[in-house]
Amino acid sequence: MRSSSDAHGLVFTGPKSVAVESNPIPEPGSTDVLVRTRTSAISAGTEGLIFRGDAPTNLAADDELEALDGDLSFPLRYGYAAVGEVVAVGDDVAEKWLERTVFAYNAHESHFLAEPSDLFPVPDGISPREAALFANLETAVTLTLDGEPRLGEHVAVFGQGTVGLLTTALLARAPLETLLTFEPHAKRRRHSERLGADRSFDPTDREFPDTVRAVTDARADLTYELSGNPEALNDAIASTGFDGRVLVGSWYGTKPANLDLGGRFHRDRIDIRSSQVSTIDPRLSGRWSRERRHDLTWQWLERLEVTPLITHEIPLEDAATAYELLEDRPGEAIQILLTYD
Repeated sequence: MRSSSDAHGLVFTGPKSVAVESNPIPEPGSTDVLVRTRTSAISAGTEGLIFRGDAPTNLAADDELEALDGDLSFPLRYGYAAVGEVVAVGDDVAEKWLERTVFAYNAHESHFLAEPSDLFPVPDGISPREAALFANLETAVTLTLDGEPRLGEHVAVFGQGTVGLLTTALLARAPLETLLTFEPHAKRRRHSERLGADRSFDPTDREFPDTVRAVTDARADLTYELSGNPEALNDAIASTGFDGRVLVGSWYGTKPANLDLGGRFHRDRIDIRSSQVSTIDPRLSGRWSRERRHDLTWQWLERLEVTPLITHEIPLEDAATAYELLEDRPGEAIQILLTYD
């Protein structure tokens, strides 16, 4: 039995292997605060790659986040969606930080040190459970900004995990002509239509681009590939029309994407672009900062009904169960939160 006086953290120890390690609770330095975590959100896409051993081990964990140093080789502490309460502050930190509920891009651990500049106070009216989805919603905001959906366009989204569903919810607020989504799991398709998709289809039952054309009489103007499955990228390209855009938000890790670019792709001038939340699109960076994007994400977290996406809350000590659930029974789970006593 682990001592309540220790800090507990999740460690990916190898492919399909995780452990919870204990260490003394750290003491804050003069410019630090100590956060006691209440909940943290598992990123099914990125952490799924790590759990399966499909992440490139020589890649930096994240160049933009101080809390995630080193690379993606085992053993590895990872995670970037922690919500907790400030329980101690250093001598040079204002007392007003005490007892604040904060969000941090931090690994899954019960206690952690951070500087106030790396923390985001959770606004009133947003619960810790909702705040745990901040990072996923920030990704959805970035995908929407990068995709530049336009008035009257036909848009298709492949993949309705948490990020895909949140992207669908934002796109549904744009003045589109049609919003179609593709997802093999029925529970996620139901959430997709609840969040605003005109229709959601099982891609394993469909031929592309026939499904899109049957609904819109045309191919999509803008297609998002968010499934995490490299094979879906060919379907996304096939569903996209002349001079259309394919935005790839999926990270495939070491899984290869075998693309069929020998047909209409070249003649139809289809544009394939990547989107990733760690940076701002250079075309937008003159007007958009990370701070502006953060503010917008908090606003949409208040507006959207995100709690139905939280399907499981599992204690940190049983984290292996959470990853096995995402791996073996993804149709049952959408967003899993880890909880901390």
